[in-house]
Amino acid sequence: MSTSENTILGLQLPTDPRWVNLAEMSLEDILTDHAYCEQKAASQCISLIQKYPEYKKLVDELSPIVTEEWGHFRMVLSEINKRKLTLGAQRKDEYVNELNKLITKGGRPEVRFMDRLLVFALIEARSCERFRLLSEALTDEYMREFYRKFMISEAGHYRLFLDLAKTYCDEELVDKRWKELLRLEIDILSKLEIRGDRIH
Repeated sequence: MSTSENTILGLQLPTDPRWVNLAEMSLEDILTDHAYCEQKAASQCISLIQKYPEYKKLVDELSPIVTEEWGHFRMVLSEINKRKLTLGAQRKDEYVNELNKLITKGGRPEVRFMDRLLVFALIEARSCERFRLLSEALTDEYMREFYRKFMISEAGHYRLFLDLAKTYCDEELVDKRWKELLRLEIDILSKLEIRGDRIH
């Protein structure tokens, strides 16, 4: 992904180009990890709807995303089955775990709510970037197109979570916190091992 494209997503640090080469060598692991990423994304949207049912726009906007993310899980599972591979065990997602540690603990509930939405936006933006790398660099033309579809979807989700944060929270505060989280993500990525068996 180019610098300008990363700027569109807000990301401050591009993925190490070695990642996509490692991912291609670990396609079964990548597909398993991807499947669980989609499953967790659906679960997180359900969690937000359950916790904030009073926010009509959030409920209305995230309800179809639940269906979409679960459909993505089924698409990846179908690809695993087609290749006569197996869905392995769910792996620890160190990247997401580290981002979740940045969510404000205690204090005002609206700040925690904002942080949750922004962390979800950041995960979707990074996923979009990784899917774009796969869509451009994999040698298998079919898999390049497979990941291009996911890239387009994740870009829309990233924007949706940012828009929801600005709908329900002070826009200036959202922009300030978003920039802070983008800087903190650089530190998280710099400390994580480059692994080809993980989406993140």
